[in-house]
Amino acid sequence: MKMKKVQFLLVAMFCMAVVSQSVAQVFLPPFEGFSKKKPSYLTMENGEEIECNFKKFSFKKGLIEEIKVVNSKEEKVKIEADDIKHMYIPPSGLAKLSANLGFITDADNWDNEEYEQEILERGYAYFEKVDVQVKKKKNFILMMQLLNPSFSSKIKVYHDPYAAETMGVSVGGISAGNDDKSYFILVNGEDRAYKLEKKDYKEKFKDLFGDCSAVMKKYGAKPKWSEFAEALHMYSKECN
Repeated sequence: MKMKKVQFLLVAMFCMAVVSQSVAQVFLPPFEGFSKKKPSYLTMENGEEIECNFKKFSFKKGLIEEIKVVNSKEEKVKIEADDIKHMYIPPSGLAKLSANLGFITDADNWDNEEYEQEILERGYAYFEKVDVQVKKKKNFILMMQLLNPSFSSKIKVYHDPYAAETMGVSVGGISAGNDDKSYFILVNGEDRAYKLEKKDYKEKFKDLFGDCSAVMKKYGAKPKWSEFAEALHMYSKECN
């Protein structure tokens, strides 16, 4: 009985941490686990749309390489990540809770109709293929998770699978209050995404937001990495 109470308190503390985070932090949490029971939605490079249930991911260097699914004919099929254009994946357990709480603060204020709002409001994670600059002369096409689908018309922010995190609360493998120390970002009008690191944020701040007086006034004097999402949100909503 005591153990159940302890578990309940831990989950309650986690929920409070995520709710508190959602007020200040408007990026979606990184994908950490998928549901085998709910459908995933894939759009292939050839335009074909597939509804299926995921069974297993294969990763290479932290990135999705291959997916094993069960299709509408109850057949087990392997799909190469290179053949997928974009996909919506249902999180499982507390991952879904975290995604929904982080998303709800901005669900009614979308600036980008490119994505399926109804699916994302159900807590799904969204991945799309991106041309990424890893080093100055090395570019790769990678399947990346978009963290700001509701305010991504100016700058898209993608999860960096290798990003170290600051300390935060963790329950059952799901974390709250953590800030990745780097993201990949794709600025509107540019051909490829590049890595933005915490240590470079102050230097890059004016390049990102210098054309928006509202953002510069509120965040420009002392740019804080922990306020990157808030600054980008304001930039998306208030500056053309």
